[in-house]
Amino acid sequence: MGKIGKSNLRWSLSGLTALVTGGTRGIGRAIVEELAAIGATVHTCSRTEEELNELLQEWTSKGFKVTGSNCDVSSREQRIQLIEKVASIFDSKLNILVNNVGTLKGKPTVEHAAEDYSMPTNFESAFHFSQLSYPLLKASGNGNVVFISSVAGLLSVENLSVYAATKAAVNQLIKNLACKWDKDSIEVNCVEPSIN
Repeated sequence: MGKIGKSNLRWSLSGLTALVTGGTRGIGRAIVEELAAIGATVHTCSRTEEELNELLQEWTSKGFKVTGSNCDVSSREQRIQLIEKVASIFDSKLNILVNNVGTLKGKPTVEHAAEDYSMPTNFESAFHFSQLSYPLLKASGNGNVVFISSVAGLLSVENLSVYAATKAAVNQLIKNLACKWDKDSIEVNCVEPSIN
């Protein structure tokens, strides 16, 4: 991520803003805490308001600058509301978007029901959050988008055909955005963790 200096032998994100989707558990929580620990002002979201509020108190006690919203990212309307709130909090500028949130439905291909196919949390939300955040990222003059994808988007993994397809779609989106948004000083990258 551009324009990042070192302070006390650690990277510094002081003065930069970040939105991390699904930041109360697992990888998302670790990302929120690391970004905040090295100086970023972070906003995150969770479907579970009680869990979010508990973590916001914990992060405040650690001196982290983290705010949060209750949001079901599978809802288009709630995604729009979240980005409107982020724009308001960060003065219409965003340095870092981490498309982290995702769901995994593991079952044999022949057992998937029609509602399993779209998995709006995995692909649709990442696409839409990127689309909605674009003006804020561009306005920052130093935008970065990081997608949390999966090795399942590259490899065959038993009982994860639909999940793998959504992550493969995310991987193709990443390639396209990386090529197109570079001219606007927006870097696009991904991390592909193992599912084990």
